[in-house]
Amino acid sequence: MPTRILIAKPGLDGHDRGAKVVARALRDAGCEVIYTGLHQTPEQIVDAALEEDVVAVGLSALSGAHMTLFPRVAELLAERDAADIVVFGGGIIPEADIEELQSKGIKAVFGPGTSLQEITDWVNENL
Repeated sequence: MPTRILIAKPGLDGHDRGAKVVARALRDAGCEVIYTGLHQTPEQIVDAALEEDVVAVGLSALSGAHMTLFPRVAELLAERDAADIVVFGGGIIPEADIEELQSKGIKAVFGPGTSLQEITDWVNENL
């Protein structure tokens, strides 16, 4: 059975090319990928993750709201007894924010220039 991953764009960020490229790379690597589309709230993302029975949620943010939105998704998953769902993220995320995001439950953060191979390797090794 393939690894089921939800890819989501939380918040008001309207740029989803990166999320779609990552979704396709994960699909090509054998994962089953569900893409929620633009402008999702953390609550909508968690609802979709639970409904789709995924093992991981990949979040993409280019708007600068990652410090609020990413941890909120992890927090809501924990509140719904789904802390075992791995949350990872990517986008325009300053290096200085990565450690704090990881301390708030984000297992991996992929910034600009990360290769698709690096992301798919991480998924294959960690999920």
